[in-house]
Amino acid sequence: MGHEGAPPGPGGEKRSAQHEGAPVKAALLEALAAAVGPAQVLTEGDLSAWEVDWRKRYRGRALAVVRPATTAEVAAVLRACAAHGTAVVPQGGNTGLVGASVPDASGTQVLVSLARLNRVRAVDAANLTLTAEAGCVLQAVQEAAAAQDLLFPLSLAAEGSCTIGGNLATNAGGTQVLRYGNARELCLGLEVVTPAGEIWDGLAGLRKDNTGYALRDLYIGAEGTLGVITAATLKLCPQPAARMTALASCADLEAATRLLQLAHARLGPGLTGFEVMGDLALTLVARHFPQLRRPLAPDPAAPWTVLVEQSDSEGEAHARGLFEGLLEAALESGLIADAAVAESVAQSKAMWHLREAIPLAQAEEGANVKHDIALPVSRVAAFVAATDTLLQRAFPGVRLVNFGHLGDGNLHYNVQAPDGVAAADFLREHEHAVNTIVYDAVGRFGGSISAEHGIGALKRDELAARKSPVALALMRDIKRALDPDGRMNPGRVL
Repeated sequence: MGHEGAPPGPGGEKRSAQHEGAPVKAALLEALAAAVGPAQVLTEGDLSAWEVDWRKRYRGRALAVVRPATTAEVAAVLRACAAHGTAVVPQGGNTGLVGASVPDASGTQVLVSLARLNRVRAVDAANLTLTAEAGCVLQAVQEAAAAQDLLFPLSLAAEGSCTIGGNLATNAGGTQVLRYGNARELCLGLEVVTPAGEIWDGLAGLRKDNTGYALRDLYIGAEGTLGVITAATLKLCPQPAARMTALASCADLEAATRLLQLAHARLGPGLTGFEVMGDLALTLVARHFPQLRRPLAPDPAAPWTVLVEQSDSEGEAHARGLFEGLLEAALESGLIADAAVAESVAQSKAMWHLREAIPLAQAEEGANVKHDIALPVSRVAAFVAATDTLLQRAFPGVRLVNFGHLGDGNLHYNVQAPDGVAAADFLREHEHAVNTIVYDAVGRFGGSISAEHGIGALKRDELAARKSPVALALMRDIKRALDPDGRMNPGRVL
């Protein structure tokens, strides 16, 4: 995953202070330099670390990459851009998957990197809150909470490089939504710089505040199209006294769904994670990362693997009793064919590494058509059965890499080229047709085309075609009200 401020990645072009077709706006650059210091306004050299998205699908050219270090500097940057009518693209860790955080190819947009706003401002243990700046890497926030024997439960595969501002701008989900909710549910307040360069301080860590519109919720999930999140007050939780993790194999997704129901009944609020992985997903992990051991041997009669995690507030003995009772009941009822329980923290982490390695293994296998979809949990199995059939009929031999957060209905339903077919060619020639089949099915089964990755540029046209016209009109009204000149991350979401 790409870090902001990391050395430029491969493939960047040499550039000068003059962009093709877009003369440098000397007055604007001078104002930006005055706001943040000349060393933090980058216009020359290889800027691909900021201008190329993580999937290498979007390659833009910025007028300048600007790296403010304080909220006041962000405000000064946005005031300068407003005065010159210049579009602004906010960027967090640049680990997004929908092309929402890189500039377009015009060479006229200012990219504002939040990487230097990286302080944890305060931890209020009595209030169970932590206030962090937008450029804080998620893992650093988790560690700051842990240092106070508390938990910040947002957990993503990219947590070593994604940032809190980006997590909130995309309303990130991850592996523990089932118990703790999305980023939105983990945020009590925001600090935001408006397109005009004004600062809204809404960082009070209040759980009850009925004083008008919930402004916080407008900016969370807006993907930088309404303003720039510069800091957030986040909810913390007590550290669990014990955790239990297991892998279990199921004959089909219907059995996995019934296992989820049983887990809810047996573990109650202790059920923290419930992930599902198809056999092909784990086969790709074994192919590209053979060092990651698969505790359960592949079983053609049980091709679905579930990862279950419980967090317990009472202790190891209580947790183990509940967890083993769940697995015994599942075996007796035929919901699972086999199970492996982690006996140590290291074994638990190894199980999670299998799950988290799936996107990396897919990338090694070649370009694929990704879908981050949400469905009612009760309809996931039927959706997969129906859509698998449609895709196999349309593209014989296509490989379907299904995995995701079954506990909250979020499926990563990805389509890999058939064996022997060039992945890049398949993506280029068939992505639109594959998307049409998948998204039509998502609509029939009452789902959403984006569960946690957002809309960005990748799904903007799909959103326009599939979202309720009333909802789209309301969204456009909000955009016009908060960003009347349309300068914040233009071309994204709407």
